[in-house]
Amino acid sequence: MLSRVAESILWMNRYIERMENNARFLDVNFNLALDLPPELRQQWKPLIQTMGAEKLFEELYDQYTQDNVISFICFDERNDSSILTCITRARENARTMRGSLTKEIWEHINAVYHAVLHFKKENPTLNNDPRIFVDRIKQSSQLYYGINDNTVTQNEAWHFGKLGSYLERADNISRILDVKYHILLPSAHGVGTTVDWIQWVSLLKSASAFNMYSRKYGQVKPFHVAEFLVLDQEFPRSINYCLNKANQSLHAISENYRTGFSNQPEKLVGMLLSEISYSGMEDIFKQGLHEFLDLVQLKIIEIAGSIYDTYFSLKD
Repeated sequence: MLSRVAESILWMNRYIERMENNARFLDVNFNLALDLPPELRQQWKPLIQTMGAEKLFEELYDQYTQDNVISFICFDERNDSSILTCITRARENARTMRGSLTKEIWEHINAVYHAVLHFKKENPTLNNDPRIFVDRIKQSSQLYYGINDNTVTQNEAWHFGKLGSYLERADNISRILDVKYHILLPSAHGVGTTVDWIQWVSLLKSASAFNMYSRKYGQVKPFHVAEFLVLDQEFPRSINYCLNKANQSLHAISENYRTGFSNQPEKLVGMLLSEISYSGMEDIFKQGLHEFLDLVQLKIIEIAGSIYDTYFSLKD
């Protein structure tokens, strides 16, 4: 298939995944603010930290207020990761390759795009309550995955899309876990308190992981939460699971079904998977969870770069 089509499919899926994750963060943080005592309710800055957009936000807004953060995450076109920007770019990628998509996928992405524009026009502040909007975004994203998996031939193009989704998801899970552990509750005096417990539960909910975690572990403990979101081999939003699926798609694209690797992206993903798979949570905490998650994020960036160099860049 054409490299530009493959790249468009990969990025279309990354933008859809990023849009959904932003909606999840916003939804959970809003509900978290309702559960916390008044003095801790304005914890909006961690959402911007999760996105790695502190510098841009502070250039555009004077304070980390609820209204400003909601505007920045939902509708600000100056923010490359806002929900409006993500669906706009996903739609643009879809438009340039409509011949490679099913009618159902194009119509769905186009409908979500116009729905987001309608929300921005009719209610730009969301009346200080983003839940109706973010529920619509989450449901639309889940519907997209269902349409994609049930109307598209699971060939090379489909695997490029899955590769984009799983790399984006692994990156986002590492970021929300890092924000909670390293930023959100920096005081050692807060560890083990009710506020600490509420925040760990909110983190699980932001990954739609609370029910599955509870079935496996029961009581919410930071060590087990980190273990579940990093190492679990069966939960679809754990870092380990996402990287395994990305690895499978890379091998399907290259038609390399033997052991080992046939190109640089497969090598890098395999190395990162080995490091994760052979690390127990005790080893990760000894190394430092923040340092480990930092490494994962840098490796995912490196993997994305190597995918571009291998499949999309113009070579002499």
